[in-house]
Amino acid sequence: MDFNNTLIDWKKINDVILKANKIMLTTHENPDGDGLGSECGIYYHLIEMGKDVKILNYSDLPNQYQFLNTDNIFETFNINKHEEWMMDIDLLIVFDVGDFSRTRTVADFVTKNKIEVLNIDHHPHPENHNFSYNCIDLKAAATGCMVYDYLKINRVKPINKKSLEGIYTAVMTDTGSFKYSNTSEKCHEIAIECLETDIKTHKIFQNIYENNPKSRMKLMGELLSNINYELDEKLAWFLITQNMLARSNASHADVEGFSDLVRSIEGVEVAIMIFEQGNSTCRINFRSKGSIVINDIAKKLGGGGHPFAAGAKLEGNLKEVKDYVLSTSKKFLETKFKSNK
Repeated sequence: MDFNNTLIDWKKINDVILKANKIMLTTHENPDGDGLGSECGIYYHLIEMGKDVKILNYSDLPNQYQFLNTDNIFETFNINKHEEWMMDIDLLIVFDVGDFSRTRTVADFVTKNKIEVLNIDHHPHPENHNFSYNCIDLKAAATGCMVYDYLKINRVKPINKKSLEGIYTAVMTDTGSFKYSNTSEKCHEIAIECLETDIKTHKIFQNIYENNPKSRMKLMGELLSNINYELDEKLAWFLITQNMLARSNASHADVEGFSDLVRSIEGVEVAIMIFEQGNSTCRINFRSKGSIVINDIAKKLGGGGHPFAAGAKLEGNLKEVKDYVLSTSKKFLETKFKSNK
């Protein structure tokens, strides 16, 4: 069953879910609000259906999303702890992953044990994917919008309030609090339903965006003092190094959102973050204000994503990766900026 950017038959997807008794939910490493909110959105629905369900993610739950975990529904995948439960699961549902390898050891276990996988995502995937069931909607503002569609079509009762909290989290974060160009009429319809269900949307915003640890603020101060501008200052790029993390006593989770922050600078059309993950790996984030498509640059580097928000992961030390990323990106961007005049 493959709905790869074609009209999704959510009734057929529901048939797949109905047949499964033990279901695992997961999302990509370093999870964001869309992946986590989508998991939460469908979790409570499946519990109502009497399914045996666990959310097992490769990475720990970031602090700003702890408000979704009042029932302790999120667990960090541990092979020693979870292998016995996982051995006889009927279905894995993976959300917002972009590339299944981004679930790391979860993907390794699932592939090795030939577990059926249902993919629900709004990122592009190749035609030769390995998912048992594939649901892709590139027009969806967030994966959470797709979860909402599934629930609206297949539920008799109104959507569970806790599910709506997750869905609102997904939509709000992936639309930049309803500011990005991907914000659709459906996003506002979801927000209205959440308000009518007495979801405290302002509390969700505060938890995610107004609850920054001091370590994040210290790290932010250092990067803002070291932004580099090129191509008539339309390109802004910056580094996050392991030394910077250490000086700030910051974690990888503290870095989320920095690319969006730099993109917001006046005159900047594209922001690039080069994040040193260790001695031999760097994560690259691309953000565009909306007039310059950048996912083709990410694809050139072995990654992918949306037209205006994309990324990649490259092997090599920081200097090697920085030089390669910038030289490649500038070649693309010089042409794009000229044609955009």
